[in-house]
Amino acid sequence: MFCGDVFESRMKLTISIVTFNNESVIRETLTSIEKSTLKLKQENDCEVIVVDNSSIDQTAAIISREFPWVTLIPSENIGFGAGHNKAIRKILGKSDYHLIMNPDVYFEADALENLLDFIKKDKNIGLVTPKLLYPDDQIQYTCRLLPTPFDLVVRRFIPGFLKPLFKNRLNNFEQRHRDYDKMMEAPNLSGCVMMIRSEVFKRVGLFDERFFVYLEDVDFTRRIHQQFKTVYYPKVRIYHRHGHGSYKKWKDLKYHVSSAIKYFCKWGWFFDRERKKINTKTIHMDFQEIRNVNVKK
Repeated sequence: MFCGDVFESRMKLTISIVTFNNESVIRETLTSIEKSTLKLKQENDCEVIVVDNSSIDQTAAIISREFPWVTLIPSENIGFGAGHNKAIRKILGKSDYHLIMNPDVYFEADALENLLDFIKKDKNIGLVTPKLLYPDDQIQYTCRLLPTPFDLVVRRFIPGFLKPLFKNRLNNFEQRHRDYDKMMEAPNLSGCVMMIRSEVFKRVGLFDERFFVYLEDVDFTRRIHQQFKTVYYPKVRIYHRHGHGSYKKWKDLKYHVSSAIKYFCKWGWFFDRERKKINTKTIHMDFQEIRNVNVKK
């Protein structure tokens, strides 16, 4: 499951994407990678693996026909985390850095190179995420605290007209009082785009496959945060066509609730001492600097 004691660096970066019926967005994502200042696999600089979770639309056909440099792995629908694990196991040891990416993002040509350059500058950084924006340039608040059951209930089940009653709670959970134009650390970062130091997989492991979809990134970031710095880096901007699937489909809502139950059974429901300690430290962290991230300006 994990790398051996020595990481053999053959490429700058490996990338994994998990798809499921993403024909409307996958072309834009892979085109962004293709136009990146990072070189492609044939130049021994970057390898991209897409695990397709049994799409019934044209996702796999588009990838095979238009992006022959992508390694496409057909799979039964095993979920988000397990899909990435399948790709990661295939490429462990090929690079010192791995990028986990959603199939509904796009970015400027230098975005990946800049994200990679940043994580290289501090060996204590295990995970870095960029500033995520909606296509209309509105920010996505992705630097969050570790959730309590109440946080998830308020975010998902409280009707919109009642949510102003919980505005302070929601804003605190998403750390909206902090300056999203500055670097910061957070124990809960979005799984949409994750640049990861490969040593993380050796020390922390891969995604917990008990989570089919939802909260697997919360669990994964939390485990990384226990041993490394988990950093938000806003100088890199990536656009994300965020869909809020669990707000639209009953099946996705079922997955969301199931994952929440598994998460809190794993970490603790109301008496999670580590959560309280980490969240308190995050809330009171100096808003101008992240914790001892020594990066050359």
